[in-house]
Amino acid sequence: MFLAENAAESASTFAVFDIFMVVITVLIVAGLVRLLRQRQNKNIFAIGFTVVSLIVFLIADVKMVSGW
Repeated sequence: MFLAENAAESASTFAVFDIFMVVITVLIVAGLVRLLRQRQNKNIFAIGFTVVSLIVFLIADVKMVSGW
């Protein structure tokens, strides 16, 4: 009985959507690096929006991985 309860509690909550979250986070990082490497005419609004999006996705990824 005790083992069955522990097995039910330790069941993984991994979903296929988690892979998409990680891939989107990597794409946001690549976009931020690309925006920051521009030599001239840096778009400050786009950089700020990307940084905020990256923060939101990193927090979501941390919560997602902690639930595994």
